[in-house]
Amino acid sequence: MTRKIFIAATGQNSGKTTTSLSLMHLAGKKYGRVGFIKPLGPKPVDFNGLQVDKDAALMAGVFGLEGDIQYMSPVVLHPGSTKKILDGEIRREMLLEKILQATAKLEKNCDFLVIEGSGHSGVGSVIGMSNARLAGLLGAPVMIICGGGIGNAVDSVSINLALFRQEGVPVKLVLANKLIPEKREASIRYLRLAFAGADFKVDGGFNYSPILANPTLSRISKILGQPLQGDLKEATRIVHHVQLGAASAQRVADLLEESSLLLVNSTRDELLVMLSSLYNFPEYRRLIAGMVIPGLAPVSKITKKILDDSNIPYIRIEAANSQVFSSIKDDVSKITVEDREKITMIRSLAETELDFEAIDALL
Repeated sequence: MTRKIFIAATGQNSGKTTTSLSLMHLAGKKYGRVGFIKPLGPKPVDFNGLQVDKDAALMAGVFGLEGDIQYMSPVVLHPGSTKKILDGEIRREMLLEKILQATAKLEKNCDFLVIEGSGHSGVGSVIGMSNARLAGLLGAPVMIICGGGIGNAVDSVSINLALFRQEGVPVKLVLANKLIPEKREASIRYLRLAFAGADFKVDGGFNYSPILANPTLSRISKILGQPLQGDLKEATRIVHHVQLGAASAQRVADLLEESSLLLVNSTRDELLVMLSSLYNFPEYRRLIAGMVIPGLAPVSKITKKILDDSNIPYIRIEAANSQVFSSIKDDVSKITVEDREKITMIRSLAETELDFEAIDALL
């Protein structure tokens, strides 16, 4: 009989996908056949000619599950899908049947199945397909991922527990993610005290990691909708700091931090030239991840040639500095199959920060 677990969360950006990647990796070391399904996918992407949820595409790419992709994302919501379901143009029963059939197919072929929900327990309720209802429909015990605080974590977990209990779904584990390392033990202890007597286990997940939280140059290129130019081999480099190149050239150089992305207006020729030159010195290469060059005015021809000759990674966008800065800062970095450094790190951290045997014993 297939062992399975439904990964839920108290909200977005809690580390659900990171946890799913980790469980897939750890389960693969114990079980011969491990599978993944995102029953209800709210974020469609193209994968080998099929429209699937981005998380299913990620798992297929990382774990070589391309042959199962049609089952890994049975229902994908597109703009307008919700209204069509409510209007009866798309039958809810047909969608639920697709999810059941896909899950049954994967259960037949897998020893361990990771089922990833979408957001909090109530997501999907508008079409009668909440995470809580789907977990119950699929007969899967639940792991709830929450943030690493105390009060907010307890409040949000309690709200989500109510809907799972209403659907009669067993919650087996609450996993606190993005813990501050020096507060990890204390945070877990207080969460356990807050949930003392509950019929589920409370444990710690991943510590907060800037590497996992911060975007790559490739991700920033996608955020801004403009191509990365220069050294494309640096596309997977992780940006740890975003700095506005508004001060004098010397001051900007003095303020450089590890793996900084600099926003330099297209009219700041002297700064663009200086950073292009510094990029080729080893002591500055580690500090300068690349540049974003906003501004409506064109970059001068001679500056553009210096930029290109230096091979510094850069993104050119015709927009205001403030708009570009906000777009980057407001984005929460998501893992893609190209983020090899992050994926390798997740696999490594999973070995020490997650107790798979304890999780498996709860199922």
